[in-house]
Amino acid sequence: MMQRIAITDGATALVLSLPVQGMPEIVAFGPEAAMAVQETGRSSRTNGMDIAAPSAVLLPTGGMGFFGWPAIAGHRDGRNFVIVFAGWSATCEAGTCALRAADNVARLGITIRLAISGGVLTSSVALTNAGDTPFTLDRCMAGSMVVPDGAADVQYFAGMWGREFQIRREALGQGIWLRENRRGRTSHDRPPSLVIETGTANLAVHLGWSGNAVLAVDVLDDGRRLVHAGELFEPGEMRLAPSATYDSPTACFAADPALLRQFVRAAVVWPGGTMRPRPVTLNTWEGVYFNHHLPDLMAQVRAAAELGVERFVVDDGWFGLRDDDTTSLGDWQVDTRKYPDGLRPLAEYVRQHGMEFGLWFEPEMVNPDSALYRAHPGWALQVEGLPLLLSRHQLVLDLTRPEVSDYLFACIDRTLRDVPISYVKWDMNRDLTHAAGASGQAATARQTRAVYALMDRVRAAHPDVEIESCASGGGRADYGVLARTHRIWTSDCTDALDRLEIQRGARLFYPPEILGAHVSGSPNHQTHRRHSLTFRAVVALAYHFGIEMDPRTLDAEEFAALKGWVALHKRLRPVLHAAGGQFHLDPIDGRYVWGSATPDVIVLCIAQGPTMLAEQPPPLRLPATLVADGHWRIAGCFPEAPDFVRVSDSQQQMLRGGMPFPAATLTAAGLRLPMLRPQSGVVLELHRIAGD
Repeated sequence: MMQRIAITDGATALVLSLPVQGMPEIVAFGPEAAMAVQETGRSSRTNGMDIAAPSAVLLPTGGMGFFGWPAIAGHRDGRNFVIVFAGWSATCEAGTCALRAADNVARLGITIRLAISGGVLTSSVALTNAGDTPFTLDRCMAGSMVVPDGAADVQYFAGMWGREFQIRREALGQGIWLRENRRGRTSHDRPPSLVIETGTANLAVHLGWSGNAVLAVDVLDDGRRLVHAGELFEPGEMRLAPSATYDSPTACFAADPALLRQFVRAAVVWPGGTMRPRPVTLNTWEGVYFNHHLPDLMAQVRAAAELGVERFVVDDGWFGLRDDDTTSLGDWQVDTRKYPDGLRPLAEYVRQHGMEFGLWFEPEMVNPDSALYRAHPGWALQVEGLPLLLSRHQLVLDLTRPEVSDYLFACIDRTLRDVPISYVKWDMNRDLTHAAGASGQAATARQTRAVYALMDRVRAAHPDVEIESCASGGGRADYGVLARTHRIWTSDCTDALDRLEIQRGARLFYPPEILGAHVSGSPNHQTHRRHSLTFRAVVALAYHFGIEMDPRTLDAEEFAALKGWVALHKRLRPVLHAAGGQFHLDPIDGRYVWGSATPDVIVLCIAQGPTMLAEQPPPLRLPATLVADGHWRIAGCFPEAPDFVRVSDSQQQMLRGGMPFPAATLTAAGLRLPMLRPQSGVVLELHRIAGD
């Protein structure tokens, strides 16, 4: 009789059976109240194994009659390639469990660490080489979970630079569905997140890891599917010396991405312990690029303060001889041509105007045209005998070398001690190629861990400094990096029309308050499209709101309008960033609707992308779980004169707050709003009427 264990947070449970040998069988995962599991045997088919092996298991290893995709695989110089763990024990308490077993033939030990909190199951693995010779680990997933049989769709992200988080959906067939990323960062095109939708249950999966990764969905012999998430190794990369242990990243599983958004909120470690209101940010990149001129920057500081900006960030161009992107990465000394007295005078000037000061770094990269590279060409990741491959005129520094990491920490630490800096924009502008360390072995896995270690070291030395994870936009967005940072720069594309889809996808797995969204100039610097200030502001308003332009380029009317949007964001920020009430509806006929709800206030952001096909927009319905009972009215419409095609008298009355309506109108009948012109938007503030 197999031992059965249950891990639960009181609402969600995972039930497992521990075998005499083999891997733990997944009996059930889901709402605890719905658990009705029964021990049933498994019969073998004709021409099958005499003793049938379960297939819906955690981290199947192959052998034992399992012929699917193995989640753990490796060998000891060609031997011990069949891995059979036995002697399972479980140490469980308060929603956590550590499962331990050993393979005394292959001489391996394993610990599977499981925990459930807030409806999210987390899983990670420690695998130890107990032998006296090296063991090559080809694959070790962080976690596995089963989904029901029958028709199923998988929802995942595609994309590229400037077009991250593009939601794609396809039907799962009978073969294996595999998604591998080899870019050395979570990537713009293959981030490690997916949602599987079935007729009876859904499963959202995320791997908290910033390096190479794999997601696999395998069809089992009974029609169910086993989903795996874990790190992807380069050939020979994970070779465990005797007594060495491989520690995997953490895989997350939940019935709904909303639970994962709540989970990552808890993963972010804020200065002081709790998140404070997200400061409205002005970033200088699209305003000045590399053309730093101190009097002009000080004029921008004054304009930003008048707008109500709370954080002023100096982007690329402040160090070395950095007049363009071909030079000086790695030379983290202030450019005295641009800042004769260093950065402190500007930082103090920013603080005198009531704002925090932030600064851009790209620690992991080096330009060949730099003093650092000329002094230490061997510090770059490279494969001996092969040409160096540049990307954006950059090479990647080998952070697995202690001397490199020490140098970078000293540069960052010195700057943060010399200048009153509250915020670091930590960028990473290229993928990893030919990523070998000094030994010549693949180093992508060690490089990712070394980046984490450097971030941890900076955080420990400067716990009050917030860090943004930027990688040419959203190229490094995952729960692993968010355990060390506080914000994601969602995309280098600031075009409001493109941002509709980018932000819709990103907020599937990330709460909007940690997604940077800025009002940029018109025409847009990436697409050259022209959009109204209203459209640009509506699209950015609900996120970590900011400005990406020189505000002095605005005329008086636009400046006043942007100042009004900044004030509106600040006033609505407690609602927009309220955990638990945030929503984003699927677009219908090009109309995007998102926002947040509290028991007494609802904020609706509505934007029209392309021209509608229908004569009238469909009624706008909100999820019933978000709308408190009682009567509601529209308490604010921003701007006062939205770019509607036509507005009836009754619609005008409703928009001005003169037509109260019951909660059922919001959830069942729907609000019948006027049609917006293409590439325009409106924000509606709804209040529940007192006394209801």
